[in-house]
Amino acid sequence: MPDSAMTISKWPIAERPREKLLARGAHILSDAELLAVFLGSGHRGLNAVDLGRRLLGGAGDLKALLDAQRPKRGIGTVAWCRLQGALELGRRYLDADLRDRETLEDPAASARFLKSRLSGYPYEVFACLFLDNRHRVIAFEELFRGTIDGANVHPREVVRRCLVHNAAAAIFAHNHPSGIAEPSADDRTITRRLRDALDLIDVRLLDHFIIGDGTPTSLAQRGWL
Repeated sequence: MPDSAMTISKWPIAERPREKLLARGAHILSDAELLAVFLGSGHRGLNAVDLGRRLLGGAGDLKALLDAQRPKRGIGTVAWCRLQGALELGRRYLDADLRDRETLEDPAASARFLKSRLSGYPYEVFACLFLDNRHRVIAFEELFRGTIDGANVHPREVVRRCLVHNAAAAIFAHNHPSGIAEPSADDRTITRRLRDALDLIDVRLLDHFIIGDGTPTSLAQRGWL
């Protein structure tokens, strides 16, 4: 392993993060090496890769580092903006992938998209994917925000937004900041209320995902819709 005091430009070419990315793909890089690509440089006596390792160690892991609401000590404003911009690019990439599908027939695709949008919030957010009669995505909206304990969801407002978008179907999602993606009794109750409200305007509720750590939980797969 190269000396942390040695600048990356003096490393063997095959070990430099950018050269590894170009030669073998971004997936081959470690979390610290990926951070180094965005950080651009380290501090005096500490190269970018070792700075990445230090930041990861201080935060606990990559998700905790990037979910932080403000720059961590050791990251300058410019580098922090690069990292947050990269996150948003990833979200928009998933958004475009979802919108480009002719129809939304793959629950795993919508689950991945919704998790990318909601998993980083420290408070609860309730969101909706509005779909047309062929289950193509019309729009995504975050409708309600709450405290760490929950968000107040108003069926009348959900109905209103469905009418605005002329939606024929909908997929709901909300995050659990605790990371536990198990639906609560309240989650099941509000899902039934929303389903009944949408039935009155002929909008079909396809699913309600609970977003936490790991794979989102689908209420439709549980048979609770």
